[in-house]
Amino acid sequence: VNQPMVLYCTGATKDMGKMLGGEEEKDPDAQKKEEERQEALRQQEEERKAKHARMEAEREKVRQQIRDKYGLKKKEEKEAEEKAALEQPCEGSLTRPKKAIPAGCGDEEEEEEESILDTVLKYLPGPLQDMFKK
Repeated sequence: VNQPMVLYCTGATKDMGKMLGGEEEKDPDAQKKEEERQEALRQQEEERKAKHARMEAEREKVRQQIRDKYGLKKKEEKEAEEKAALEQPCEGSLTRPKKAIPAGCGDEEEEEEESILDTVLKYLPGPLQDMFKK
């Protein structure tokens, strides 16, 4: 009744040869299949990009309708207008930068202050005038 144990290895012998360093069987269609797979991936990616581009175009259309309805401007338009406003000469503006003040303007203000001080001194009594002149 003692029978030797027999293993049936029909499909495993093929894989054993590969594992032991034997030559792998080359699929003649492997290159063609890989190219088809790569092409399918490229096509899917293009479709995805086209879909996202359409969705973004629809969103931009809705955004523009909202901007038109409420009189809003795009961020780029606001920045461009601010740059243009800064580049324009702003004579007589209270908010002009200090660099835009012509030379000699500050000197005139000091002269005016001195003339005002002189006028005030004229109306003060004599001893106070002497104190301020020193």
